[in-house]
Amino acid sequence: MNRSMPISARGFLVLVAALCMAQVSLAQSRNPAPPVKSPPSATGGDTPALGVVEWLERMHAAARQRNYVGTFVVSAPAGNLSSARIWHVCEGDLQMERIEALSGPPRSTFRRNDQVVTFLPDVKVVKREKRENLELFPNLSGTPDSSIAESYGVRMIGKDRVAGFDADVVQIEPRDALRFGYKVWSERRSGLVIKLQTVDRDNRVIEQSAFSELQLDAPVKVHTLTQMMGSTAGYRVEKSELERTTAQREGWALSKPVAGFRPVSSFRRPMGGDAQGHTMQWTFSDGLATVSLFIEPYDAQRKPDEVLLALGATYTLTRRLSGKDGDWWLTAVGEVPPQTLDAFAQNLVRSR
Repeated sequence: MNRSMPISARGFLVLVAALCMAQVSLAQSRNPAPPVKSPPSATGGDTPALGVVEWLERMHAAARQRNYVGTFVVSAPAGNLSSARIWHVCEGDLQMERIEALSGPPRSTFRRNDQVVTFLPDVKVVKREKRENLELFPNLSGTPDSSIAESYGVRMIGKDRVAGFDADVVQIEPRDALRFGYKVWSERRSGLVIKLQTVDRDNRVIEQSAFSELQLDAPVKVHTLTQMMGSTAGYRVEKSELERTTAQREGWALSKPVAGFRPVSSFRRPMGGDAQGHTMQWTFSDGLATVSLFIEPYDAQRKPDEVLLALGATYTLTRRLSGKDGDWWLTAVGEVPPQTLDAFAQNLVRSR
C-alpha cells in the first residue's frame, strides 16, 4: 500500500536538511571548518573545477561560518506547502538556531550544537533531546571523505538568482538507483545553500526547498536565543531518554550491506505509554542521504498494517519480521527511493 501524506508532518527535518546546517556531533567540533573555496569559473562552457566532495565542503563550511535570518519554504508536487522563519548564528564551534513554524501547528525549535529543544504551545509541552546524527543536507559528520564520490557525481549547470542573491546551480547526480539526486543553488560568494530540489531518476522534482527572503550576516545574538531556549515557565518539560548501543548488542545485523550506506549510530529508547520493551534506532548514511531503521517488539493487539508511505522526498516502509525469539516490527524511514528501504528490510536479520 502506498499512501501520500501531507508534508507538514516532517516540516522541520526538511527545513533543516535543505539549509545544510552543520552536523552537531562531537567529532565535528574537533574538526576546524574548512576554508570556503571559490566556485569554478563562470565563463561559458568551463568544466567545473570542484568535485562533489569539494562542493559539499564549501556548502557545509558556509552554513557553519555565516549568520543569517530568513523565511524558508518547502513544497512538493502534490501542492503541499510549509514554511518557517529561521535564525542562525555561529560563534566559533558553537552553532545555534531558532526555527519558527509559519504554517501548520505552532512550533518553535531551538538547537544549540547537539541540544534540541522544541516548544509545542498548543499543548504547553517542551521536548528536550540530544541528537548526535541529524538528517541534514549535506549529511556530513566532520570533513567529508572521498567515499561520497563513489555514490554521487557533480556538475555545474548554470547560474540563477534566489531571494535576490546570485547563485551557482549544481547538479549532484546519483551513480545508481538507490538514492535521489539534488539540484542545489549555492550562494555565489559564501556557498550557502539557498535553494534545493530533490529529483528522481527521471530528473522530476519530488521536493523543493528555498528561501523566499534572506538576510546574510544578520545581527543574531547567541545570548538572546539561549534565553529564549531556556524560557520554559508554564510548560511541561519532557526529556527524551536515549541510550547508546550497537546493533550487534541488540541482536541485529544486515546479511549484506546496502551499497554506499554505512552505519553511523545506534540508540535505544523506551517505547512509552503502556508498551513494554524498547525501540532501537539504527541509522545509516551514504554521506548525503540517511536511512533510519526503527525496530521494536511486534504487538499483535495493535495489528499494524504493512505500508509504504510517501511524504515529499521521504519514504516510510513498515514490515513485520520474524525471528527465533518472536516477531518484530520494523519502520524504515529515509529520503531515498522505496527500493532502498526494501533492500534494508530484506537484509535485516536476527543475529542471535
